[in-house]
Amino acid sequence: MKELLIIAINGSPKTKGNTACLLEEALGECQKMGAKGEIIHCQTILKNQKVPFCVACSAPCTGKCYQDTLLDKSYALMSKADALIVGSPVYFGTASAQLKAFWDKGRKIRSEKKLLNVVGGAVTSGRSRFGGQEPTLRTIHDMLLVQGMIVVGDGYYQDDCGHFGAAAQEPASEDENALKRARILGKRIFEVAKATSSLRAR
Repeated sequence: MKELLIIAINGSPKTKGNTACLLEEALGECQKMGAKGEIIHCQTILKNQKVPFCVACSAPCTGKCYQDTLLDKSYALMSKADALIVGSPVYFGTASAQLKAFWDKGRKIRSEKKLLNVVGGAVTSGRSRFGGQEPTLRTIHDMLLVQGMIVVGDGYYQDDCGHFGAAAQEPASEDENALKRARILGKRIFEVAKATSSLRAR
């Protein structure tokens, strides 16, 4: 069996913040189990885009607005992935603008079914314990489902990554419960990606 490629997508403006901490924990678990891991920071990828959000400049999308940019390379990498772990901080009860802009620009990879049957899971971090984490996780799930992805959630008891994914209270690096859930999410994502590898004929 080929080596699994699992990519973490950081929707935070910070490359070393709370969201990145959770993503690194989850991705690290996948790597320990034998996967190749990569991380994409949306803020870094979008900052050189002339227009960093989708304006539907072509229909169907041709990707002309990001051709030969870091965004183009990111989508090409995602198109080879077996799984994505997507993270965002809670901003006004939902996902960040950076993550939404990054995802919205991906209309072309959706029409080409590049993420069909790719496994996905979500992590998030908020300022308070009940600071909008679950709505943010569900927003990320919706984004994954529209791409035809396989969403990983609660594995029950010993594999409980949280009903919708790993959710932290800042600072995430000190939230032991969230770090544990992130590791379990990584384990679940690896297992499901391995079990469904035959569905991603590329």
